[in-house]
Amino acid sequence: MIRSTDSVSPYDWGEGAKGWRWCDTPGLSVIREEMPPGTAETRHRHAKAHQVFHALTGALTLEMEGTVHTLLPDTALNVPPGTAHQALNLGPEPCTFLVISAPSTRDDGEELA
Repeated sequence: MIRSTDSVSPYDWGEGAKGWRWCDTPGLSVIREEMPPGTAETRHRHAKAHQVFHALTGALTLEMEGTVHTLLPDTALNVPPGTAHQALNLGPEPCTFLVISAPSTRDDGEELA
């Protein structure tokens, strides 16, 4: 089945952010996410999941173990299992990105202070 933002119901998370699940299996998760300007997710880590963040539009800031990375469109960053990280949108416009996780992050997250 072809999926789009028109055919898949979004879920809300954080402060006005949305996600669309393109693939949702135990072994693989692919989510298209959109974050409004000035928003951030809770800093966290995954014990098992390896993640790839791929920026589509805007500028996605990804803090990873204290190092800040800025992902511009068509750039990506790998986040290995056990790595503390946080996605932020510090820019003036919404940012969209893909989060690819193997295995899925369902029931594999630990929030950090």
